[in-house]
Amino acid sequence: MSKIKILWADDEIELLKPQLFFLEKKGYEVVTVTNGHDALDTFDEDKTIDVVFLDESMPGLTGLETLMKIKEKNSLIPIVMITKNEEENLMEEAIGSQIDDYLIKPVNPNQILLTLKKLIDNKRLISEKNDADYQVEFRQIIMDINSGLDVSQWVDVYKKIISWELKLDESGTEMNEILAMQKTEANAEFSKFIIKKYENWINGKDETAPVMSHNLLRTKIFPKMDDEASNFILLLDNLRFDQWKIIEPIISELFRVDDEDYFYSILPTATQYSRNSIFAGMMPADIQRSFKDKWLNDNQEGGKNMNEEFFMEQQIKRVIRKDCKWSYTKITNVSKAKQLDDQIINMTQNHLNVIVYNFIDMLSHARTEMEVLKELAGDEKAYRSLTRSWFLNSPLWTALQRLAERKVKLFITTDHGTIRVKQPSKVIGDRETTANLRYKVGRNLQYDRKDVLEFRDPAAVGLPRPNVSSSFIFAKEDKFFLYPNNYNHYNRYFRDTFQHGGISLEEIICPIVTLTPR
Repeated sequence: MSKIKILWADDEIELLKPQLFFLEKKGYEVVTVTNGHDALDTFDEDKTIDVVFLDESMPGLTGLETLMKIKEKNSLIPIVMITKNEEENLMEEAIGSQIDDYLIKPVNPNQILLTLKKLIDNKRLISEKNDADYQVEFRQIIMDINSGLDVSQWVDVYKKIISWELKLDESGTEMNEILAMQKTEANAEFSKFIIKKYENWINGKDETAPVMSHNLLRTKIFPKMDDEASNFILLLDNLRFDQWKIIEPIISELFRVDDEDYFYSILPTATQYSRNSIFAGMMPADIQRSFKDKWLNDNQEGGKNMNEEFFMEQQIKRVIRKDCKWSYTKITNVSKAKQLDDQIINMTQNHLNVIVYNFIDMLSHARTEMEVLKELAGDEKAYRSLTRSWFLNSPLWTALQRLAERKVKLFITTDHGTIRVKQPSKVIGDRETTANLRYKVGRNLQYDRKDVLEFRDPAAVGLPRPNVSSSFIFAKEDKFFLYPNNYNHYNRYFRDTFQHGGISLEEIICPIVTLTPR
């Protein structure tokens, strides 16, 4: 590894010989100049400089002026300001001009060394520490996965895995591959857990059942609404827990997270079922029974989520009160998103506002269909990065910034998550069998039993039955269903795409976050 090269500009450089000698003994190379003009010339001539130390009070071109000119040449070069002056306005100006650190004279050699470690070796040191910490945690997670976890313990394990994914995103080491394998193992055990428990949860035969889609609002949101404020439910379609953790630091600039909770999505983990169930406060079979003209099965033509406002209205009348002043808004394109930004303040006149935002769901579907997005979001790390970039530049974030100035209570949640599928599983069905890659509804389905959870009697798990002999199958772990026709073509086309409808930690365990303005 080559020596780290420091450019040090100070008009009293002769007085810094002890510090320079100390750095050279530690293996650093130091190039010295006595003024800002020479610093700029040296920086232009020597392209191997790794970090710049600037004295703030040099005669002629000041340290701040030199700083700005160097940043114009290379905005990424780390710059440390060295000053005798501790005035607050000077420090604010220097920090605003993008210094990476500052030291107060007389400069202690160990302080210099610490600064260099922080600026130059920061990523390497963090990466090495994360790798070492994860190796210790790895054994504990393995033991947890295989210890017969309950509902909340599975959430803890999933969130622990996500936390390590986010830490190791910055490392780019082989630990990422080990973590991915560990998540695969976790999903295998989680699938067994869901298969064992799910039917009893839905039928009320297991008191350990989690809050699920059909009782989410009346259990987790309605009781927490503020009678003195305007309440907003923001449902970001297809928002995984890791995507929430990526946008949380942005939102936390203006909103305080009062509570980060979870719920389990019903099966299928698909918008038609999970979101209708959330807004109706019922399982899909009960929705079909209660509002026969408002429910469409998979094999029927028409939009499957066209009656969410109606379902929500009925639940509000049942659970809150008939005269509740509320609004429902669905954002499906940029034009509607901009309208939301314009109208959000007017919404604060309502007691409750429900906003469905479809961008993340559209992103996952577009990624399947568009080659450019497959490259932009080639894996979980890139998918999270794309989510963050979208949110930071979206009309939604602008609208939330407006809300942060008002007396509001904000609930952020989703209907289900999504998983990157990797293993194909063959299915044979008739023409009316659904096209979804993570679940199928059909008659006389043929499939590999080890890959699926099947319900021959959909009513037993609160699902409608399109035909007398219809059954549901759900893909476990990271499997995806393919028909034998053109099998290899579709395997290549859909492998590594983000899908939903089946059984995985990513699809089933969903965030429900309560926030108030800071």
